[in-house]
Amino acid sequence: MSQVVRDFYNASPSHEWERLARPYRRLEFVSTMYLIEKYFPPSGHVVDVGCGPGRYSVELMRRGYRVTLVDLTEGLLDIAKEQIAAEGLKAEAVVRADACCLDFLPGESIDAALLMGPLYHLVKPEDRKQALFETRRILRTGGVAIVAYLNSWGILRSLLTEVPAYYKDLDVIYNLTREYTQVGYQKGGFTEAYFTVPPAAKADLESAGFEVVSYAGVESFCSGSLDPVKAIHDSDPEAYRNILKVAAELCEAPQYRDSTEHLHFVLRKPG
Repeated sequence: MSQVVRDFYNASPSHEWERLARPYRRLEFVSTMYLIEKYFPPSGHVVDVGCGPGRYSVELMRRGYRVTLVDLTEGLLDIAKEQIAAEGLKAEAVVRADACCLDFLPGESIDAALLMGPLYHLVKPEDRKQALFETRRILRTGGVAIVAYLNSWGILRSLLTEVPAYYKDLDVIYNLTREYTQVGYQKGGFTEAYFTVPPAAKADLESAGFEVVSYAGVESFCSGSLDPVKAIHDSDPEAYRNILKVAAELCEAPQYRDSTEHLHFVLRKPG
């Protein structure tokens, strides 16, 4: 992760904790927890690489997992520690480290892993490859990982309602039909990032030695519908709860998963 990205998250670390509680963004959280419950082992040691403020780590600890949190951003780790303490929970460790260098964790020592942010903030291909190598190294044989990418195909649609100013630049539109690297802080408020498309992500993961078990578009059938989802949340809580439930259950459905903003792959370390 570059200093540009660290500065972006350090500028407002509480924003990232609050983000997944917002009506539309909660789809990402609920679908990811659905995948965790479906594919992770029922117990064991989990490492949350790119843990941010610890949303997923806290939920895993509540479920009885031993969790090691890893992130490069000081402000996010501070919030994670506060949230863990507020819940009366205890992490195995909270480590400020780079996803490309997890040498404080022995090989074959982790039952499951989350890699929820690093792959879309590591803009150099060799760095993404190294982060995947490190994740594979620390996993036990048969261990499971969930890794996240930003999906160009889904973002191309979601920006229509979220940041329509992007469409003033024809090159940006074409960039978001394929793999694309955005350098520095961009209009619309996001930072340096790597965007990909499902076939390219799948190929990279398989070349890193993982078995791709499944993948999901975590916004599911709601992708690109930020305002309608918020309106339903505000006006009809029961309908909103039903949307969250069904969206998570359908997040792996082929008709939705290739065109959502966040693409989550479920991986297994083969024997």
